Amino acid sequence: MKSSGVIELARLESKLLTRPMEYRVFQPPCYNDDIQRRYPVLFMIHGQSYNADQWDRLGADEAAARLFTSGVLPPFLIVMPTDKAWTEPDDDPFGRVFMEELLPFIDSTYRTLPEAKYRAIGGLSRGAAWAVHLGLKHPDVFGAIGAHSLPVFWSDTYSLRDRLKEIPPEAMPRIYLDDGEKDRWLESAVWFEQLLTNEGVPHEWYLFEGYHEEKYWKAHVEDYLRFYAAEW
Repeated sequence: MKSSGVIELARLESKLLTRPMEYRVFQPPCYNDDIQRRYPVLFMIHGQSYNADQWDRLGADEAAARLFTSGVLPPFLIVMPTDKAWTEPDDDPFGRVFMEELLPFIDSTYRTLPEAKYRAIGGLSRGAAWAVHLGLKHPDVFGAIGAHSLPVFWSDTYSLRDRLKEIPPEAMPRIYLDDGEKDRWLESAVWFEQLLTNEGVPHEWYLFEGYHEEKYWKAHVEDYLRFYAAEW
C-alpha cells in the first residue's frame, strides 16, 4: 500500500460553463487495496483568485495520508473543484454545476458512501462562503460544513436566518468555523457565528492568531480534517 495516496487531475464538461470545470480527487493510500470498500467524501473549495490546487498546495492530501496511515482517521476521498467566478451565487453557475453535475459524477465514478452522514463540504475564504451556502441549502446532502476565514456571501445575509429555521435540529449539519484574529473579513465570520448562537444551532468556533492568508490555513489543515472525519 502506498503511504501517500494519489491525486487525479480532471475536467468536467458542462453546458453551464464557458470552459470545463477543473477538479482534483485525492484517493486514500488504501483505495485500490479492497475494491469492495466505499469511502466518505470531503469536498474542499479554494479561495477567490485561486483554483483546485490550493488545498493540495496547503498540504491537505499529505496531512490526510499521515492521519490515515497512523490510524488517527479513517480513510476518505477529497474532491477539490475550481470556481473561476468572483460573483454572488445567483450569477455564478458553480453552485449548480457542483450539485447537479460534479457531485453525481463523483458518486458514479468513485466508490463513495452517498449519504449525508458520510459527505462533508468545506472551504476557505470565498470557498467558505460556498460551503455555508451549499451546505445549509442542502442539509440532506452534507452532514458537515467547514468555513475557514468566512466572508459570507452578501446575498446570503438576507436568507441564512430563515434557512437555519427551516432545518430540523436532527438534520442540521455539524458546523466548524475558524478565523484569524487579524483577518480582514473577521466581522463577517463573527456575524455568522452570532447568528448560529442566537438561533441555538450547535457549532464549533475558533479564533486563532493569524491573517487572511495561506500561512494561516496551512497551519490548521490537520485540525480541519479531524473535524470533518470525526464521525466517520
